[in-house]
Amino acid sequence: MRVFVPLLVAGVAARALGAQAPATVARPPGPLTLQAAIELGRSRGVQAALARQGERIAEARVGQRRADLLPSIGGNVSYARQRRNLDEFGIGFATGVTDPFDLFTLQAHASQSLVDLAAWQRLGAARDSAIAAGLDTRNAGALAGAVAGVAWLRVLSAEETVRAREADSVTALSLLDQARQQLAAGVSAAIDLTRSDVTYNAIRSQLAVARNQRDRARLDLARSLDLPPGDPLPIAAEADSVGLPLTQHPDSAVRFALAHRPDLSAERKRLEVLGKSRRAIRAENFPSLGASGYWEETGRQTSTVRSTWLFQLGVTVPILDGWRRQSRSAEQEARIASEEIRVRDLTSQVEADARQALLDLRSAEEQVVIARERERLARQELSQAQDRFAAGVAGSLETSNAQLSLTAALDAAIQA
Repeated sequence: MRVFVPLLVAGVAARALGAQAPATVARPPGPLTLQAAIELGRSRGVQAALARQGERIAEARVGQRRADLLPSIGGNVSYARQRRNLDEFGIGFATGVTDPFDLFTLQAHASQSLVDLAAWQRLGAARDSAIAAGLDTRNAGALAGAVAGVAWLRVLSAEETVRAREADSVTALSLLDQARQQLAAGVSAAIDLTRSDVTYNAIRSQLAVARNQRDRARLDLARSLDLPPGDPLPIAAEADSVGLPLTQHPDSAVRFALAHRPDLSAERKRLEVLGKSRRAIRAENFPSLGASGYWEETGRQTSTVRSTWLFQLGVTVPILDGWRRQSRSAEQEARIASEEIRVRDLTSQVEADARQALLDLRSAEEQVVIARERERLARQELSQAQDRFAAGVAGSLETSNAQLSLTAALDAAIQA
């Protein structure tokens, strides 16, 4: 099993690069295969679902930034009854307070930014943030798929352990019956029966523990797939291949990982976002140009309303804001420096992960070969010990030791 664990994260991440965040995948009928568990994990995993919502939020923010560059149009209709003091207008021939009168108003107004460099930079930063969020979604999906794949492998390992302990219990019961027959025939001592009985009960205890571990592993698998804990989740009998072309050369693996790891791509994109945000702050020092106006109809009666309108161009020139822009720019510089450190550290981590994965793969392949040979020898040892015990030339100590060796060899094969 260890051969899958170090490679599963990198493998599923590479598969995730070929597609965007998947739609919800229905659970396939029949036993759950490794590939199906990975796909379900990418689709149904809680962290992957949260990342998809984060991507939606980032895309919505792009629209908010784009709105700063699009026309703003509105209107209003009002009715007022009022009395006015004509003296407040400062007109010499118009004095006193008017009689109450009605005023009907209908107005449409609009404004449009024509030149705003800072707004364009903020829009570019928002777009890059959305791209980074998409990469985070793919990375979260890959990790969720890897978690589900590891959980699937643990269920498979637990079920194989249960089957191994069941086989051990059958063998131990056979040896116990043989010890009883030998004692009844008077060809072996009572200690041989006692020793066989102890071994049989020890294996029964191991079987109970193995079944508990299997049930717990099934719960973990259901949790990783966001399925009801009571779902039985039958899995396929053997691990299917993920179908990934794995290079054996460390440098090639490093180059592939550096080019395809979505978490590293997301960090690089965030670094670009910070750079554009800094340029947006600096662009606020430049003048901006905008246009605005309105069309209005007013009158004391709806039948006597008259039209008025206004159109204007305006230039906004920033002069001094208490050096707030300079302080924001300095803060952004520090954020960029911090992100550069994170990118450099993650690059080093990705390279180490790729090299370690290949080392683990080679080690796991060797362990599988050794574990199979060890299992073959342990079975041979148990068979010979049984023959010697049946012939009366050895006690149950040899059979007990041989069975313990076989149990250890089976466990090593399952873990490998």
